[in-house]
Amino acid sequence: MEPGKRLIGKVAIVTGGASGIGAETARLFARHGAAVLLTDSNTALGKRIEEEIIAADGTALFASQDVREEARWSEIVGLAEKTYGRVDILCNIAGISGRDPKQNIQTTMTAGPRLADQTLAHWNQVMEINATGVFLGTKAAIPAMQRAGGGSIINISSICGIVGSHANAAYHASKGAVRLFSKAAAIQYAPDRIRVNSVHPGFVDTPMTQPGHSNPEVASQRLAATPLGRFGTPHDIAAGCLYLASDDASWVTGSELVIDGGMTAN
Repeated sequence: MEPGKRLIGKVAIVTGGASGIGAETARLFARHGAAVLLTDSNTALGKRIEEEIIAADGTALFASQDVREEARWSEIVGLAEKTYGRVDILCNIAGISGRDPKQNIQTTMTAGPRLADQTLAHWNQVMEINATGVFLGTKAAIPAMQRAGGGSIINISSICGIVGSHANAAYHASKGAVRLFSKAAAIQYAPDRIRVNSVHPGFVDTPMTQPGHSNPEVASQRLAATPLGRFGTPHDIAAGCLYLASDDASWVTGSELVIDGGMTAN
């Protein structure tokens, strides 16, 4: 293996790859030698990340995807195998907070409504993207990984999949589902050398969290709850995904990698 590069010869699918944690994970994987198929519902931004990776001498291809569509998942996995010959890594990063997308500055202390104010349609949207999308991606990738002789599936959960809060119940439920789904999948497919782990970011500066962090009251409360005294960066989370994707984590499955600046240690 080339010194310093940890994913030489591997093929990765990264959802939510147009911005934030997904874009940084796609960049980092490519820098470490992986061929990356990045997907997102935002075609313009996704193509920009593809071009950026290629300009930096990486290997990348963008494909538009709604992670809620099962048929599209089959096409995405097929595209990765057709283009690069195999699938070794799947990073399920696509997700939503549940905040009103038109809201530039969060006006309440949490991104989503309190339980009594949550509509069924809103609940279903959050669960379908954050949890069902992870299920569909994992289901679609497993046969390809079996053909490849193994693989690593990395599912982005959240500290909200470990602890609760006073609002945004749909988000907590979706991320808790990802956490335990990952453990069940890890046990089922360990005989196939397919590892499945969840990653639990704390308060990270991304486009998804920008409306919340633009509210000084929200930002100060979150910083006060983080012992290391700063917000995370997309690279902080991407670095954890790189570890789980690499052969350095060959004996790691069914685990929770918490990257939260110490927040859940309180």
